[in-house]
Amino acid sequence: MSSETPAWGIEPVPERLRVLGFLDTTLLWGNLSISLLVIVLGAFLVPYLSLRDALLAILVGAFVGSLLLGLAGMIGADGRVPGMVLLRAPFGHRGSYAPTLVNVVQNLGWSTFELLIISTAAAALSNRVFGFEARWLWALIFGAISVGLGLLGPIGFVRRYVKKFAAWAVLISIGYLTWWVIDRSDLHAFWSAPAQGGLTFGQGVDLVIGSVISWTPLAADYTRFTRDRRTAFWGTGLGYFVPTLWCFGIGSLLVLAKNISTPEEIPAAVLAGSAGVLALLALTVDESDEAFADIYSTAVSVQNVLPRVSQRLLIVLVGAVATIGAIVIDLRNYETFLFLLGSVFVPLFGVLLADWLVAGAHYSREEIFSAPAVRLEMIFAWLAGFCLYQWLSPQGPSWWTDAVSHLSPGHSAYTASLPSFAAAFALGGLGALWHRRGRTAFARA
Repeated sequence: MSSETPAWGIEPVPERLRVLGFLDTTLLWGNLSISLLVIVLGAFLVPYLSLRDALLAILVGAFVGSLLLGLAGMIGADGRVPGMVLLRAPFGHRGSYAPTLVNVVQNLGWSTFELLIISTAAAALSNRVFGFEARWLWALIFGAISVGLGLLGPIGFVRRYVKKFAAWAVLISIGYLTWWVIDRSDLHAFWSAPAQGGLTFGQGVDLVIGSVISWTPLAADYTRFTRDRRTAFWGTGLGYFVPTLWCFGIGSLLVLAKNISTPEEIPAAVLAGSAGVLALLALTVDESDEAFADIYSTAVSVQNVLPRVSQRLLIVLVGAVATIGAIVIDLRNYETFLFLLGSVFVPLFGVLLADWLVAGAHYSREEIFSAPAVRLEMIFAWLAGFCLYQWLSPQGPSWWTDAVSHLSPGHSAYTASLPSFAAAFALGGLGALWHRRGRTAFARA
């Protein structure tokens, strides 16, 4: 790793390394949002929802999710520390370990799924061109590539990989896919087709929000290197919003146009186009962006608990675990995984945002690194938001949903994400006011 992009740990990033501008940040988050995995998610919306309702759910979910992601990026640029270290302020030093554990698990899950999608697409490519699949081999290759990108660090990744190569590859591939899908779509028939049911509009919104909100715990890992808070907010929010609309929309149309019944069929469907090999190759290479981010952020999150462990070593270990996972699992229960993530991270960010605003929209170094051991009132606010989400729409493994479903009023047509966020935000705000008033009274005494 060069001196330009050191393995910066959990200490606040110095001004000399705050070099990512608006274009850098927009390109970073734009590349992270353009993904085969996001295109695959369109297969979970239609034909369960009508195309009209699916597109509206995509718009609402992408806007809400990207707004929250932009705010998370702004808080990260303000604190200049990784996302899990930032959570020491609202939850306490040891209290931040709970969301850190959850974030490590979700990052491992995402990186595994990313490598699974990459290896599936690469296997389809090699079968088309060379006559063999060997998905396990492609998982190993792209796992190694993702580890190498992680060792570059955020600054080196943006400047050496995204700006010089990945951004152009993904622009060409997504342009071709857009033309190819629309050219083979009967838009009038698709628009008029009724929904088959099995998914409510609110659940569709929650699915899109869940795919975006899972990035909020990671946002600060990268925006701590941006020049200022405004750059972080607009670059992160806009960079993720527009491509998310595009990829979800392409995925929805692709399912309808090619009569695809399962998400794992999408790479083979893309190959059917006249330039499908080049498009899928470009998207497969670009997919390494997401695997890089998940692997890098997992390592940085672990450092919140074990700050002295080598970041390089953690990146290699996390990449190895994700690669093994990509070889042995499949895409089953993926939709439930996304809903479960939303129920955890939507209220988590609500608590963080409320505490940050009560603190004057600024966290000092002392508020982060000299925080109390645990702030129970904020953990309660987080759990209350999670419980409200699960009450409105139970999500998770079957043993969990079976246990709590009898308490739920039933799957609502409305989103569970917004009530969950509002409850956690309100309770977190009250907890933050109580904490700061108590600290002020103690100081006066």
